[in-house]
Amino acid sequence: MMLEAMRNGLEAWLVPGLSALIAVAATWLGYRLALAAVRKFSEDTSVARLFLDAAAKALGLFLCLLVLNGVLEAAPADLPWLSQLQHLATLLLILALTWAAVRCTSAIGDVIVKLNPVLEGKWKRARKVETQTRFLVRALNIIVVIVGFGVALMTFEPVQQVGASLLASAGIGGIILGFAARPVLSNLLAGMQIALTQPFRIDDVLHVQGEWCWVEEVTATYVVLRVWDLRRLVVPLQWFIENPFQNWSRNTTDLLGAVNLWLDYSTPLEPLRQEFSRLLKASSQWDGKTETVQVIEAGERGIQVRFLMSAGDSSQNWDLRCAVREGLVSFVQEHYPDCLPRMRAQLMEHDEPDGP
Repeated sequence: MMLEAMRNGLEAWLVPGLSALIAVAATWLGYRLALAAVRKFSEDTSVARLFLDAAAKALGLFLCLLVLNGVLEAAPADLPWLSQLQHLATLLLILALTWAAVRCTSAIGDVIVKLNPVLEGKWKRARKVETQTRFLVRALNIIVVIVGFGVALMTFEPVQQVGASLLASAGIGGIILGFAARPVLSNLLAGMQIALTQPFRIDDVLHVQGEWCWVEEVTATYVVLRVWDLRRLVVPLQWFIENPFQNWSRNTTDLLGAVNLWLDYSTPLEPLRQEFSRLLKASSQWDGKTETVQVIEAGERGIQVRFLMSAGDSSQNWDLRCAVREGLVSFVQEHYPDCLPRMRAQLMEHDEPDGP
């Protein structure tokens, strides 16, 4: 009996199934032809083209499922399994629409970033726009996904009944959900605050937890920092709200760097100033702004001399400091080896005790 019922059901679905298959195939073929024509006669960098490329697959799937839903609605009502197939097609249609909306939302961020390129002299504004856009787009994507899955779940009658019964206890449920999702919500709110106040931006140089790093990626809940040795430091957004950190490129990338040397009191300073000036002028990392030599400490063992210099960014500043330190040490070793730090001691003579 079961085999006979299945055979009758398949025979009843033969014509409607072939109609649905032909309609979906024709829709997909027409969509691909139209997509190829649009891509051929449009520029790769146009705004409409960027949206189309981002949502092409999701949009094609959505159109095919839309046609499939139309065919199933027009099918005879006495077909077996018709309601189950209609519900499945509707569910897939909602998910495809959610996917297309997410892709289009992401394309909004790409378009905004593309319309604000990093130009010479305008890098600050471009990085500010990119950081804000990434935050807002990810938050909007989360909202779209939540709404899409909520609508998909509401297509099930048991979920609708449960949802109606939960409306009376929505206050208690909201409190429980708030406590359970507090870490996620706090990071989302921190992301919105960072997007608006801009304490850092994409590619900013930060000093976080003793690490020298660059802002590589900003998500809705955490930030990926690229450390100078190519490690990745993943920090929750809430941490940046609650803890202090250094931003070495907040308004400008220019930085001062210092090299400190301990030397003997007999060290002549004028030759060191001349050698320091020569090293700076011979270096391509020096920006020509700061050149200072100062004795900043005088202790029991010697004096501490600070050589202060400037560079265009943190990487050049580091390279410049290393080169200057090496050059100054070599200069002192070669010309004033007796002026290197030494331990001073005073020998005291003690009278020998008288014999017995």
